[in-house]
Amino acid sequence: MSTLEIRDLHVSIETDQGVKPILRGVNLTISSGETHAIMGPNGSGKSTLAYTIAGHPRYTVDSGTITLDGEDVLEMSIDERARAGLFLAMQYPVEIPGVTVSNFLRTAKTAIDGEAPALRSWIKELKGSMEALRMDASFGERNVNEGFSGGEKKRHEIVQLELLKPKIAVLDETDSGLDVDALKIVSEGVNRVKENTGLGVLLITHYTRILRYIQPDFVHVFVDGRVAEEGGPELAERLENEGYDRYLTGSTVG
Repeated sequence: MSTLEIRDLHVSIETDQGVKPILRGVNLTISSGETHAIMGPNGSGKSTLAYTIAGHPRYTVDSGTITLDGEDVLEMSIDERARAGLFLAMQYPVEIPGVTVSNFLRTAKTAIDGEAPALRSWIKELKGSMEALRMDASFGERNVNEGFSGGEKKRHEIVQLELLKPKIAVLDETDSGLDVDALKIVSEGVNRVKENTGLGVLLITHYTRILRYIQPDFVHVFVDGRVAEEGGPELAERLENEGYDRYLTGSTVG
């Protein structure tokens, strides 16, 4: 059982106009086996939360805490966070020229586990995961995300999730750019990993369509850098019908 705790988190960035506050006191607790959906309008701070958890250097934590199983995440380097069991699926996965998918994944697995996986079982596991996500085995020898479609990049993110077996996964708009078939395949992959490993999921999205496939236990509405309302799946259904207008009494943040 693992728990990611975020307490009174305040985060800002440097801009040409000076320091800009983004997160204004976020409180969240995500435990193993739970799926938390964060929804909200553009500029409400959802992606800032994801990248702060992962350790992006652009964001400054002004106050508050993030802990994973009682350990101070903010004191960890980016790679230490990954080894501790945190995973970020990015909204826009980057290309890594010159590094094949198979080498990238095996290197990452070795770094996290502290030893290289046995080659024969690793190849079998990699092929099985790619097959389940409707990725041809030839993708293993292609450079990471190079020439991949948007859907292929997102499927590759879920292959990583399945093979690296983190404790808590932050999925930043994993549904963006996916057609209906790809959305279903990616969602099934997330559900499969959760069922097999007890993964805790923090799912960031604008839309409810992915929540038809990945059922949230908790829904949090983000507005102006803080949680404006919390509830269960019924809250997502209400947002689908009503939108965010009822929360928007002022300007949002980046």
